[in-house]
Amino acid sequence: MQVIGLTGSIGSGKSTVAQILRELGVTVLDADAFAREGAGVLREAICRRFPEACAGGELDRRRLGQIVFADPEAKRDLEALLHPYVRARMAEATRQAEERGESLVVQDIPLLFETGRERDFAGVLAVLAPTELRRERVQARSGLSAAEFAARDANQLPQEEKARRATWVIWNDRDLAALRARVQGWLEEVRREARA
Repeated sequence: MQVIGLTGSIGSGKSTVAQILRELGVTVLDADAFAREGAGVLREAICRRFPEACAGGELDRRRLGQIVFADPEAKRDLEALLHPYVRARMAEATRQAEERGESLVVQDIPLLFETGRERDFAGVLAVLAPTELRRERVQARSGLSAAEFAARDANQLPQEEKARRATWVIWNDRDLAALRARVQGWLEEVRREARA
């Protein structure tokens, strides 16, 4: 079975690429979904470390994001709590896909390069888009301010470096139909290479 990493900067359209791949029959595992799950499982530990992000024992994810994206030490602390959980869940889901006889699994990991994970994959697909377009997308979907977008973007590897380190790059600077065609072309290429 081939395991490929999927990554991209905030607002690049990585989640849309993941959804297109699912529609094309590919198993895509979402690190962010496992992190949200982990935040629930590990809520007490997170609230102990970040009491200012918890009210009445409930985790305020937006407040937590503001804290960790403004403080590198806080970000490292949160990652130390969540990353082992996420990696274990991704590994378990990948094993299950292999047991089902699947030939390809894509792991969607926003901070793939930043966490040194590229060596874990047969290759890495990076989804990229112009910075201004990414900012507009993020603000439209989440309401983050320009400063919040900039803080999150600054916590990620620059796109140029992602492009240099990726095995494949899909540029998402047009409409959904163009993106779908690029994803389909990439998937056909990967399957051809796997057969060869």
